[in-house]
Amino acid sequence: MSRQAEQIRKFEEDRLIQAYFEKLKVLIGKKSIFAQQIGLLDVATYLTEIFEEAGAEVILDDSYAAPFVMATFISPVPDAKTIIFYHHYDTVPADDDQIWTGQPFEVSIRDGYIYGRGVDDDKGHIIARLSAVQKYQAVHEFLPVNIIFIIEGAEESASVDLDKYLKKYQARLTGADLLVWEQGARNVLGQLEIAGGNKGIVTFDMAVKSADLDIHSSYGGVIDSASWYLMAALQSMRDRDGCILVDGIYEKIQEPNERELALVEEFALITSKSVTDLYGLTLPPLVADRKTFLKRLFFEPSLTIEGFSTGYLGQGVKTIIPAQATAKLEVRLVPGLEPHDVLDKIRKHLVTYGFEKVEVTFTLGEMSYRSDMSEPAIINVIELAKRLTPEGVAVLPTSPGTGPMHTVFHALGVPIAGFGLGNANSRDHAGDENVSIADYYSHIELVEELIASYE
Repeated sequence: MSRQAEQIRKFEEDRLIQAYFEKLKVLIGKKSIFAQQIGLLDVATYLTEIFEEAGAEVILDDSYAAPFVMATFISPVPDAKTIIFYHHYDTVPADDDQIWTGQPFEVSIRDGYIYGRGVDDDKGHIIARLSAVQKYQAVHEFLPVNIIFIIEGAEESASVDLDKYLKKYQARLTGADLLVWEQGARNVLGQLEIAGGNKGIVTFDMAVKSADLDIHSSYGGVIDSASWYLMAALQSMRDRDGCILVDGIYEKIQEPNERELALVEEFALITSKSVTDLYGLTLPPLVADRKTFLKRLFFEPSLTIEGFSTGYLGQGVKTIIPAQATAKLEVRLVPGLEPHDVLDKIRKHLVTYGFEKVEVTFTLGEMSYRSDMSEPAIINVIELAKRLTPEGVAVLPTSPGTGPMHTVFHALGVPIAGFGLGNANSRDHAGDENVSIADYYSHIELVEELIASYE
């Protein structure tokens, strides 16, 4: 029997895991979408019930926009250390623009995989890790370590108010030995990725109004338009190779050290070719050299146009000079860059280069963070994972994605490591989001061993 088949067998025959899997089905069936203000209190209340039933002391705090759940399992061991699991119960929508084989808010199992919105990001991780706690408690008299789950409801919307909740409960959370991040995945080789950071972000709108109304296009040779003006402003901010041309940004970044560069060089499997193949790129990548590609992806900022709108785009022809143009942009940040400072530099750049008519509006921002992967608690995770993962582990000091790691670390000062039950094609935020049954059960085993390592 293959290892995958053996893990599926154990999953199917484990009565405790099956009982909690039923709770996962209910959890995924309850929509909780911050962006649409759907189901947040309902899901937070359901999580409170689950954790109280499991024996945790639970706080449900709805002081701010999204309710916050904190569930604590207390060890009777004097001076016991503490592990924190950070999670979020909100998901992105699953609207008609996405293709799902089944119903997105119903768990389905096909060919050894579990499907459903939030099964990887992040509801599946909540239930899997709670299952691990319960499995340990089922065969041991007491926990050797305090375990705290903190679960927010606005992660997919820049973790609105998370900093306020962390400040409120800071005294209960500081001094922990380790914080395990919400999720993680195996790479295309099946290696378990253990990551310790993520990029930050600042998103903003740019808008130009060049006239009170659209103008007949016969004036096109003598009148500037919002469209041309905004396009020229955008072109001034980035060169053809993708480097940001705004003064002062690169001078602020915290350069990666040799160990961080070496870890990415050894374990990061993504290449310009793999991205080209994955997305069917028809334009050449901005960088092809592997070292340059990885350094830019993991350790350098990037400027992206998320959307651009101007003029008439309906059927046929409408001969006008558009009076308005707008664009949505983002800068992915690395340590050393602060969202509002970056935006101030962009505003100064636009004025300096003659684009003072562009109105820049901040929409959201998060700082970036990189873990010290040599922290003893993180080394412990890596060694446990090596023993339990025949395919091997891949240790990365950061990831190219964004999340509130900096917010959490700034408040708590706890070493952070992310590892999880996802796979290279878990399709987070897309249709048919999934995890494999074997990875789900393997993650439970790893978390159970992590708890046991504090004995």
